[in-house]
Amino acid sequence: MAEYSQPSFKLSIEEEYQFIDPDSRELRGFATAQGLTLLDAHGSGKEGEQVAPPAGNPSGASATVAGTPICQDVKQARRELLRIRREVRELAASHGLKMMAAGAHPFSYWEREQEESPRYRALIEDTQFIARRLLAFGMYVHVGIDDSNLAVDVMNAMRYLLPHILCLANSSPFWQGSDTGLASYRSVLLDALPRTGIPNAFRSHDDYRSYVDTLLRTNSIPDPEAVWWDIRPHSQQQDRSRPRSQGGQNAQSWNEATDRPALEIRVCDALPDIDDVLAVAALIQATVAWMVDLRHRNMSFRLYDRTLIAENKWRAVRYGLKGKLLDFGIEQEVAIGDLLHELLERVEPVLDRLNCREEVAHIHTIMQRGASSEQQRHVWRQSGEDGKAVVDFLVSQTEQSL
Repeated sequence: MAEYSQPSFKLSIEEEYQFIDPDSRELRGFATAQGLTLLDAHGSGKEGEQVAPPAGNPSGASATVAGTPICQDVKQARRELLRIRREVRELAASHGLKMMAAGAHPFSYWEREQEESPRYRALIEDTQFIARRLLAFGMYVHVGIDDSNLAVDVMNAMRYLLPHILCLANSSPFWQGSDTGLASYRSVLLDALPRTGIPNAFRSHDDYRSYVDTLLRTNSIPDPEAVWWDIRPHSQQQDRSRPRSQGGQNAQSWNEATDRPALEIRVCDALPDIDDVLAVAALIQATVAWMVDLRHRNMSFRLYDRTLIAENKWRAVRYGLKGKLLDFGIEQEVAIGDLLHELLERVEPVLDRLNCREEVAHIHTIMQRGASSEQQRHVWRQSGEDGKAVVDFLVSQTEQSL
C-alpha cells in the first residue's frame, strides 16, 4: 500500500449567487466564478460583464469571483465568505437588485441569448436543448490533499457518502413556479449533461489522467474543467483573481489543472444560510481527513459500484432528509438521520485537529430543522403557494448574517 504524507486539508468554498428584482422577485442576474451576468426584462443576458470591485477587495478582483482563497480552516473560510457575500450584496445593490443563494429560482423562466457568450454558445452547440434549460446554482468545496494518488483514493471512497451530503445540502424544490416534489431539482438538471453525476472508481491518478487525456485528444472536452462530476480531483489556486478556463485559447493545460492536488465536491446546491454552508463544508473536510486517516492506518473504505451509489443519490434528490438510503453493507434501507449520526461519530476524532467542531455541530441543527428545500416548502404552503414569498425568505436568509 502506498505511503502518503499528511495532507494540509486546507479548504476553499465557491458559491453561485442570484440577483433578484426587488419588485417582481424575478431573476435578473447571477454571479459565479466566471463573472457577472445581468439579464434584461426578457431574460437574455451577457456573460462576464466587468464590474469594478467594491472598495477593500484585497485581490483587486471583482466580487463576482465568488470563491474564497485557500483557507487554513473553516473559521478563516467564514471570514472570507462573509466578506465575499457582503461585496456581492453591494454589487447587486449598485444595480438596484437583491442577492440570493439557492439551487434554483422558484419561478423565473429564462433563456440564454446564445450569441452573447462564446462559452455558452459552445455548451449549447454540444448539448443542445439540455443547456438551454440549465439555470442551476451550486456550492463547491475544495479540500487540499497534496498527493494526486491519495486524492483519487479518497475520491473513490467518498463517492459513497455524496448522497448523504446532498441530503443536507439541497435547496431547489421548485422549478418555473411548480413544486417538483424533489429536494434538489438542480441535480436533475445537471445530471442531464455529459460527464456529470457519480464517477467511476479509478485505479490511480495515472488512470484518471489517461481518461481525461483521451477526452482531450478526441476533442470531447476543451480542458479538464469540463469533467463536471459530483466529486473530482482538482487543484487549489491561491490566486482567486485568476480566471477559470472557458475553453479555446484560454483552456487550461493539464499541468495547470493538477498543480495543487485537491478534491472538489460539487454535489451541493447553493445554500442561503451561511451557517449551513460552513457546516456542510466542515463535514466534507472532516470526512476527507477521516478517510486519509484510514489510509494511514492501512485500512480502506469498501468501494461500491457507481450504479448502487446512484440509487442512493436518487433517493437524496427525491426525499432529502425525509428519506432512507441504502446501507450496502447490510443491504437494508436506513433512515438518513441514522446514517448521518453514524458519519458524525466517525469524523469526531478529527474535528479538533481541523478546528471545525462548532461548525460540524450545526449539522444537528440542519437535521432537526430541515434542509433548505423543506424550509422553502413550509413558506410556500404557509403563503398559499406564493413563489414571491419563497424568494423573500431566501433573500432574507442569504443576507441575514451580513
